[in-house]
Amino acid sequence: MTAPAAPDRKPDWLRVRFPAGEGHERLRGLMREQGLHTVCEEARCPNIGDCWSRGTATFMILGDVCTRACGFCAVTTGRPGALDRGEPKRVALAVRRMGLRHAVVTSVNRDDERDGGASLFADTVRWIRRLSPGTTVEVLIPDFLGDHDALAAVLDAAPEILNHNTETVPRLYARVRPKARYERSLELLRRAKEAAPARLVKSGLMAGLGETPDELLAVFADLRAHGVDVLTLGQYLRPTPKHLPVARYYHPDEFAQLGEAARAMGFAHVESGPLVRSSYHAEEQAAPILPRGPGVGDELLPLVE
Repeated sequence: MTAPAAPDRKPDWLRVRFPAGEGHERLRGLMREQGLHTVCEEARCPNIGDCWSRGTATFMILGDVCTRACGFCAVTTGRPGALDRGEPKRVALAVRRMGLRHAVVTSVNRDDERDGGASLFADTVRWIRRLSPGTTVEVLIPDFLGDHDALAAVLDAAPEILNHNTETVPRLYARVRPKARYERSLELLRRAKEAAPARLVKSGLMAGLGETPDELLAVFADLRAHGVDVLTLGQYLRPTPKHLPVARYYHPDEFAQLGEAARAMGFAHVESGPLVRSSYHAEEQAAPILPRGPGVGDELLPLVE
């Protein structure tokens, strides 16, 4: 595969649905009522109109201020406040109200905390189990600065899917993820799989930051070698002019080719497309390969105190 030319404008296949409608307003109201954050809003996800209209969202815990400043991410960087110990229960209440069969929980980086916020991840999983026992849980975690005890704390809560994104190829880490380490991320994924081989381990990357397709394929191979079951690949979109520019836009056919190459490596499931994000249509990604409990229903349920 050859590297592409730089883009001049966003192509037509990246048009997205404008966030509006009853479902969107209902979810926004619920998040405000419970004092919760979503990565959909904070990271300016292009799929928010689609997901929120269908009644799904990705919860973002540990506050809305990140201690890192990755070149691709729109989440606010700065000095966070104290952790909100009531947040896990409020997330679980929202999961129940939304009637989610599959809940996705991510976070900002909290390098200011001794465990990186791992204890709140674990508490959130346990509260969801308590209030919505039929809901499967996917956690998209930071690297916890390589703290193995922090990772173990999350794994002990037994989420069905442990997700940690590698985001880009190792050559670009210094520019794209300056406080992260590629080898550290691979080690986290390996440990997660070895701790519970039946658990699904997931990772995702962005295309269009200046990598070559061959570099992407090399990362895919590394991920499989470290026990990753589910792979997502989507197009990087510049959230603001202050963030890294798009080096190029991959055509949907190229995403299809990369997806096929990944499937040939033995991943249990691969999502590859321009608008794919790590938690986009996460329930549909998980459904074919994840055992399903009785579920909590599809309707908005009463708030349980």
